[in-house]
Amino acid sequence: MKKILSFIYPVTKKIHSEFSGDLELTWYNGKKHLNTKNANYSYGSLQKILKFGLQKVDLSSVKEILILGMGGGSVIKTLQDDFKYQNNITAIDIDPVIIKIAKEEFDIVENENLKIICEDAQLFMQLNLQKFDLIIIDLFIDTKVPSPFLETAFWQNLVNTHSTILCNASLEKEDKKLEGIIKFLERNHYNIEKYEKVNNTNTLLIANPIKE
Repeated sequence: MKKILSFIYPVTKKIHSEFSGDLELTWYNGKKHLNTKNANYSYGSLQKILKFGLQKVDLSSVKEILILGMGGGSVIKTLQDDFKYQNNITAIDIDPVIIKIAKEEFDIVENENLKIICEDAQLFMQLNLQKFDLIIIDLFIDTKVPSPFLETAFWQNLVNTHSTILCNASLEKEDKKLEGIIKFLERNHYNIEKYEKVNNTNTLLIANPIKE
């Protein structure tokens, strides 16, 4: 019924999260979206933005993907449905409410190829010893990237993996921090592609380790 009504007007259910504030689960034009007050978290603009980035990545040799900031799991759906990716995915999210929504509302189900971990992405990277071929970063609270993920220590843990990095880096007026991240990656032998105003909103970074 909600799906049918959504073609007439949006149908929204609000869910509170201690980490993310008030979340909105909205049916609109027959599709379910996960939003905050000011941003799309999953299955809307965000899904289109990350799909654009994935089209720039050679997935043919990617066997292990790490997602930092799973949200409702739209990037997982994109990988599996649009790119027919069938190898391993590890998805990290700090918010148990978000993980529950992903599982119950969007059918993101763990299996032999998908592992979901409720953990702080910063702590996970500090302790991580696993090799990943691609790391997808989408770490936001509403429209803001939490400050620890703009610091050198976090990015040092990333470059230590020698992985390709796809980062949703929409930082609004924090361009200096973004430029600092780019320079840090270049010093650590990464080639950077920067795409601005993807889907008329976000900046994406794609960082590929330079093979010596």
